[in-house]
Amino acid sequence: MSTTKRLISGTAASWARIGVTMLTQVALVPIFLSYWDIQTYGVYIAIQALINVLNTLGRGYSDFLQFEFLKLGTTNRPRIASLLWSGVSVILILSVLELSILYYIAFYSHIEFLFNEKSINNPGFRDQVGWSLLLQWVTWIGSNIIGLFFRALNPFGYYPRMEWWNVISSILTALITVIFIVNGADLLGVTIAASVGSLAIMFIQFLDTNTLLKRESIQMTTASVRVGFEKYVTSITLSGRYFLENFKQQGVRLLLSPLVGAASLAAFVTMRTGANVALQGLSTITNPLMPELMRFLHTKDQERMQVAFDSIWLVVVAVLAPSVLVIHALAPFLFTMWTKGQIVYDPYLFATLSLSVLVYGIAQPATAIVTGNNLLKLQMGISLVSSLIVIAGIFFLVPQISIVGAGISLLTAEIAAAIGFQYYARKWLQSHHMRWPNQSYGIAIRSVLIAAFGMIMMSAFPDYYLLYLAVSFVALCWNIKKYWELFSKIGVEKTLLLLSRLPVIGKYCYSKTA
Repeated sequence: MSTTKRLISGTAASWARIGVTMLTQVALVPIFLSYWDIQTYGVYIAIQALINVLNTLGRGYSDFLQFEFLKLGTTNRPRIASLLWSGVSVILILSVLELSILYYIAFYSHIEFLFNEKSINNPGFRDQVGWSLLLQWVTWIGSNIIGLFFRALNPFGYYPRMEWWNVISSILTALITVIFIVNGADLLGVTIAASVGSLAIMFIQFLDTNTLLKRESIQMTTASVRVGFEKYVTSITLSGRYFLENFKQQGVRLLLSPLVGAASLAAFVTMRTGANVALQGLSTITNPLMPELMRFLHTKDQERMQVAFDSIWLVVVAVLAPSVLVIHALAPFLFTMWTKGQIVYDPYLFATLSLSVLVYGIAQPATAIVTGNNLLKLQMGISLVSSLIVIAGIFFLVPQISIVGAGISLLTAEIAAAIGFQYYARKWLQSHHMRWPNQSYGIAIRSVLIAAFGMIMMSAFPDYYLLYLAVSFVALCWNIKKYWELFSKIGVEKTLLLLSRLPVIGKYCYSKTA
């Protein structure tokens, strides 16, 4: 497969995977709530959150080894084989320890505190929770091992193939979950079905990857546990960063569950679904642009750097801000149908979560500068501060104003992170004789403020929501016009040229002009 075809296939697979994730996040909510009560659904979410937090060390290790594989390239196959099997041996050894600890947590600790539900004191349901926790962890171990094989093949151009495997796995796992829920399976029944299905898919993936490894002469070799653990210790820094970043997504659920209970946790996660979908939609645009942006930064190309910045902010100004405003207006009418009436819509929580996405969006260029230049201490510092804001905000605000406090905490943390990244990105640009684009950044911030005004006023005065929607939408259109006026004719042409460099978009543009 040529480089162009690999890029197109890999990008298409990434978009397909994001699409499947977005679809399942939206579609599974009414299915769960049609067949389970909200407490069981909340416990199911809390278990997944706990697994996602606990597996941070494993993900950091796998990603670290992936970077090592990529650095070795295609010329040092014996070294790749040694690192691969050393990594697998470490994962297997640690898995025994992890399963032992998790078994104790599941059956001998006061796990009911985590879910804050009286129903978990029922021995039968408590056993379901314990076994579900263990089965999901076993599935994670299998996923981590097969993922390491995937990563070892990445230097040889198999990334698209591996990504399509992930798409297939996501679809089949979602289908298995739906089939068993509809047929009356309980918490443990659904977990068993999903785990068995996932492990069966992983076995087929292993057969495929094993064939490819042999094709590339990456033979099974003697593993070095010492080398594997040395790499593991080195990867802990990366895992720490992942933990802090993941905390705002999954860790919040673990803090909320004992404070407000599984039902309120389910309400929070469900109302956050829209924000998650918006984030994933944003990533389909920003992620492919980031390599181009980094290239412009390293060559000190101020003009093209600004075009890359403006292209990312254009998504926030012209797409995301108007979209969240319209969705906020429609949400009260759609939410009840979507959740089968089991979750009460909270407009203020929805507004704070939506604004968090907008703030995250306008911070992406600054974040790219700090992360792309491996300023690890700054990244850790910003992540630590934003995580502490979330923790303090939740413990102080949630007891006072319930889950809306969690939304305010997340928004405040996102604003703090955006300010931190922007401050250090500006300093980095100045030290490299480049300028921060103040004008377009100011307009991007203005779009967030307009959206905030509209959503707050619609929440406070629901009888006049059409008036505030119209006023805010007109203001956003005016803001879009001002933003576009910043582009010269050359700027517009360069933006279109930059977008055409993206694999899928470029192919589309070529087909239109051919």
